[in-house]
Amino acid sequence: MAKLILTHEVTGLGEPGDVVEVKDGYARNFLVPRRLATPWTKGAESQVSAIRKARKAREIATLDEAKAAADSIEAKQVVVTAHAGESGRLFGAVTTADIAAAVEAEGTKVDKRKIEIGQPIKSTGEYTVKIRLHPEVSAKIAVKVVAG
Repeated sequence: MAKLILTHEVTGLGEPGDVVEVKDGYARNFLVPRRLATPWTKGAESQVSAIRKARKAREIATLDEAKAAADSIEAKQVVVTAHAGESGRLFGAVTTADIAAAVEAEGTKVDKRKIEIGQPIKSTGEYTVKIRLHPEVSAKIAVKVVAG
């Protein structure tokens, strides 16, 4: 088992600044190469406090604010324009950055790392995407992909 400090949020594992123990292969082949985590050392405790302080500055402060943001997001439908062929199949896929930009154009700023897409979006149509706003609050937003 490898002991790591998370530098980014990993679904099902933890938040930035958390110290976790994972299997060696998961750490060596996935978390560390993608810079989602760093190896834990005794001197890294100051690094953990800095990560937690930065996370607190970025996240929505209260549960009420998160619920209000969730209500405003769920009331909207965002439109993402992507290059598509005749049959509606996309050249590539819609990414979390595309969805974050579309939500921001509607007036609400969302971090692309907080967006969860179930299956890759590779064709035109309507999809539902989950956005985690707070550890206890998530919102579902309707995303319409159109050819452009």
